[in-house]
Amino acid sequence: MMWLWLGLVGQKLLLWGAASAVSVAGATLLLNILQMVASYARKWQQMRPIPSVVRAYPLVGHALLMKPNSTDFFQQIIEYTEEFRPLPIIKLWIGPVPLVALYKAENVEVILTSSKQIDKSYMYKFLQPWLGLGLLTSTGNKWRSRRKMLTPTFHFTILEDFLDVMNEQANILVDKLESHVNQGVFNCFFHITLCALDIICETAMGKNIGAQSNDDSEYVRTVYRMSEMIYRRIKMPWFWFDLSYLIFKEGREHRRGLKILHTFTNNVIAERINDMNAEEDYKSAGRVSETPKSKRKAFLDLLLSVTDEDGNRLSHEDIREEVDTFMFEGHDTTAAAINWSLYLLGSYPEVQRKVDKELDDVFGRSLRPVTLEDLKKLKYLDCVIKETLRIFPSVPLFARSLNEDCEVAGYKIAKGTEAVIIPYALHRDPKHFPDPEEFRPERFFPENSQGRHPYAYVPFSAGPRNCIGQKFAVMEEKTVLACILRRFWVESNQKREELGLSGDLILRPNNGIWIKLKKRHEEL
Repeated sequence: MMWLWLGLVGQKLLLWGAASAVSVAGATLLLNILQMVASYARKWQQMRPIPSVVRAYPLVGHALLMKPNSTDFFQQIIEYTEEFRPLPIIKLWIGPVPLVALYKAENVEVILTSSKQIDKSYMYKFLQPWLGLGLLTSTGNKWRSRRKMLTPTFHFTILEDFLDVMNEQANILVDKLESHVNQGVFNCFFHITLCALDIICETAMGKNIGAQSNDDSEYVRTVYRMSEMIYRRIKMPWFWFDLSYLIFKEGREHRRGLKILHTFTNNVIAERINDMNAEEDYKSAGRVSETPKSKRKAFLDLLLSVTDEDGNRLSHEDIREEVDTFMFEGHDTTAAAINWSLYLLGSYPEVQRKVDKELDDVFGRSLRPVTLEDLKKLKYLDCVIKETLRIFPSVPLFARSLNEDCEVAGYKIAKGTEAVIIPYALHRDPKHFPDPEEFRPERFFPENSQGRHPYAYVPFSAGPRNCIGQKFAVMEEKTVLACILRRFWVESNQKREELGLSGDLILRPNNGIWIKLKKRHEEL
């Protein structure tokens, strides 16, 4: 009888405990909701004075007005910045999240120079399953420590070792392009992108994946598909929660893609470590002649050897984060810049003739590999690339999540606001770039750049979180363009409105870059 009584008491205690737990969970949830609503109301009130494109509705904001198609959405944002250019900043609400669009140099400077406002936008969290917390996505002390460790690996003397790879892959590209000479127009975008992917794979990982000769490799396909899925997920709130994302077919595809990408990178890292250990074993045994064939130094080798101030090395996971980040950031952006350069040069033959003269001055009729000294002499080509990135910045917009209240253009911006910097609009400010749609590389001659606001042109961002790989990117762009333009004369008949600009993670032409090629010296 006592056991029965104790059992009943135990059951009641369990039921009471469960009910209490439910009550506590319910109260916690309610408290969280109330805190969110209070925070939202505070931001709404605080940011009311900031100009808005149209009236925002509570909770949904302007979300219902946003175009779902990426091309239409990008055009919509650009139209807003053009229409409201006289205003210092404009405000948008995407659901309960406030955004301020920044497209004037003095306002962009406030955010980019801050040592506190270094948190990337909330939307970057969708890159974390692939990239982890590498340089692109990390913040705070982790980012500061990692940036300090990795900055020396992008010194010019180290980057010079990558020139051989850039020359070799550029020559493979121009050999492929040879088949298009005098054959009418063709879309060069994919050819250039595969070349950039080969360069980044070999320089980042020391792995030649042969994308230009085998564009159907699983890794290549997955890199592109993953980028597409990330951008779609950013735009679709019903994809934001991990559990609900996996309900959808795309969420499951995303998970399979992650496994492919991480397995590939993990295998390359393991292979590289084994090779390094084998070389050490050979050397320690005094059998130098039997050392395995040495491989070119890659970014991965540098990561395996760097240490922080306390002498600690990066973990295997840390290394994979940075290699994956370098892969993600380092191929699409440079490929876009090279493609846009070819489009603009093909559209402005008078500029292309000036590039031709400079190439003849430096190389003559030689097709020898490009050297670091050559790159220093290609000053006009450097201006061509800068002007290309002004008109068609590879990253057309990027965002910071403000971690404290701040003031911009006399307006109080609330903590938690997404500050969206739009280089595509910033670079078209006629105050700094008269006739902004015209392609004029001379804008970047030293005498013409004097007095220009330092934050009027930020193709690689600026301030503490500027792009660590910008020297690498410009080196690659100049090398590949020099190889192409020493062999071919480029013609383009596409009008700007025919490009179908899409501001996804990078600025893409939805309709491709269609050019004609002629033998260069035949044309001249």
